[in-house]
Amino acid sequence: MTTRDMSEVAMIPTADQLAAAWFEATARLCDVSPANRWIAEHGDVRGFVNDTAVASLNAALSMSLDPDLTSLDEMATRVGEAGVPWSIIVRGTASEAVVALAARHGLRHAGEMPLLACAAEDALLWTGGRQRSEIHPVGSAGGDLYTDVLTAGFGAPEGAFGALMGGDVLDAPGVTGYLAEEAGQQVATGLGMSADGLIGVFNIAVAPWARSRGLGRAITARVLVDGFAAGARTAYLHTSAAARPLYESMGFRLVETWTIFTEQE
Repeated sequence: MTTRDMSEVAMIPTADQLAAAWFEATARLCDVSPANRWIAEHGDVRGFVNDTAVASLNAALSMSLDPDLTSLDEMATRVGEAGVPWSIIVRGTASEAVVALAARHGLRHAGEMPLLACAAEDALLWTGGRQRSEIHPVGSAGGDLYTDVLTAGFGAPEGAFGALMGGDVLDAPGVTGYLAEEAGQQVATGLGMSADGLIGVFNIAVAPWARSRGLGRAITARVLVDGFAAGARTAYLHTSAAARPLYESMGFRLVETWTIFTEQE
């Protein structure tokens, strides 16, 4: 990251704004996805359920650092009744009351979801020598292929993502999917979701046999380059612990750490 004074650093949106942007992006994706069952709001709590086997895609989410426990409990009950792997997500470190609430719903494993952000002027877009031609946008006609590569990249069971990326998702306004090619094979995915001067980075996944060759960096850089060229001033994403050093080397910094509760790791 470049050295900047505090007034410049403050230009990155607040944690509240980025949390709202993340949920709005998630809601937009769900709204156009054939896998979506429902999206709901109750006070400061949001809920969404999709026909997927990915717990973070079926969640009761508190938008507040001080969750309304009654609303969160009611939404968790509704999501939990959907019959799919699911989660409770809260911003920041979960209180004892939230831990107990999650346990009552059978969600006893807590994990971290670091939320990172990067201003356009801070982004380090070196692609590790990868050529732009190796990474290309993909529309809805390539939805099945995109899903197959995404599934392999995350090491998920076949069918785990269902029809999440099917239908017209990859042709929706503000949504751009990417595939990376190596030796004639599609081996990595990315997804950019833009709105209100922000570009959300999602679905960065590389097939196990193609890792450690710079593809994750290259496809992330492509999402950022296109998003910033389209007018975004800040990028944001959630990261795993393993991928965090990569994103920090590209200019991202920690904004807030969320907690996700699931039945298992």
